Amino acid sequence: MWFVRFVSSSIGKKAIMALSGLMLLLFLCSHAAGNATIYMSRAVFQGYADELHSHPLIVLIFSSGIFLVFLVHICVGILLFLQNRQTAASRYSVSTRVVANPLASKTMPYSGLCILVFVLVHVSGFAFGPEHEPIAETVKRLLGHFFYGLFYLVAFAALALHLSHGFWSMLQTFGVNHPRYNPLIAKSTLVVPLFFLLLFGGIALYFMTGIGASF
Repeated sequence: MWFVRFVSSSIGKKAIMALSGLMLLLFLCSHAAGNATIYMSRAVFQGYADELHSHPLIVLIFSSGIFLVFLVHICVGILLFLQNRQTAASRYSVSTRVVANPLASKTMPYSGLCILVFVLVHVSGFAFGPEHEPIAETVKRLLGHFFYGLFYLVAFAALALHLSHGFWSMLQTFGVNHPRYNPLIAKSTLVVPLFFLLLFGGIALYFMTGIGASF
């Protein structure tokens, strides 16, 4: 069967990594947009959260889909990592990189593991909080703890490092490689991770430093 052969091939695995990575990136963008309302006010953020959870079926379907994509991304990433270790090749790279970032490429499994641990802690922290506590209060309570907030900062730094190589790899797999646009691609591999680091990291700092005490 052609699909099984495609998935079993190195090219097929890279395509799955790129597609699942793109879907996770789009989810990250939507999550960032929602979390950015924290910078507006408690009422705006709580209103956003209440509206979102007023559609439990949609949330369930969307969450299950993201979980499945995340699982596929992890499993295929592990397979590629083991495969590339055997062949002594770089992890799912497809061409000469526009901007060298050996730290990001060599630490992809470790930054990925850090992200996985963060997701588990993040989900459990919100899923198993006080039953009737408003989500805005949960955010303030959790990130108000210095070491919990510090853990978030470390996780966001790992995410930025992971994205700096993963975003480039995704673009290369999709064939986005042209001398005219390579300088822009090079900048995007820095700008995109930095954007998420500043947005999410800023939220953690907002609460852990006490600036958000009146939130």
